[in-house]
Amino acid sequence: MLFAPDTEESLNFVVALGNTSPGSSRSGEDELSTTGQLAALLTKWTYTGRIDHDEAELREVRDTRTLLRSVWVLERDEAVEVVNGMLRDAKALPFLTRHDQLDWHMHATSPDAPLAERIRAEVGLAFTDVIRMNETSRLRICEADDCDGLVLDLSRNGSKRFCTVRCGNRMNMIAFRERNGSSLGNARRARNG
Repeated sequence: MLFAPDTEESLNFVVALGNTSPGSSRSGEDELSTTGQLAALLTKWTYTGRIDHDEAELREVRDTRTLLRSVWVLERDEAVEVVNGMLRDAKALPFLTRHDQLDWHMHATSPDAPLAERIRAEVGLAFTDVIRMNETSRLRICEADDCDGLVLDLSRNGSKRFCTVRCGNRMNMIAFRERNGSSLGNARRARNG
């Protein structure tokens, strides 16, 4: 699957942001509960422009996380309405820009706009690409038990099922134990039988 680089980066950011929630995070805790945790996230995922580093910004980004997680699982036609609303609310006016080490890519709001608004606008643009390409099936929830991690499937055959290798390994181990448990039980019954 090939999306434009800025679309792919925005979608990967949604995965990183969405997977800070308690049911998705490695720790099982909310990994976006302090301004320090938000700052750490933003060192891995660069957002240029205004960053306030305050509690109000943290609340807005957490609300955005909830919104983006909900859009992630919507059917294509349902997602359109929400994505259009995100772009409309942000007063998005897409433009090309080049900064830092990045080549030409799109932004949709002023660098002075609040961080959460810029996130919603840029991710809204990424979602428009996914919707226009009819690839919403590439946006999934992890299939591992007790995990609601976001999965972005960029594989050629669209077969990615787990948010991390850890979840995949855990589910493979469970399946292995179930298979071997049944084979051992069947062998014992045949022997005793």
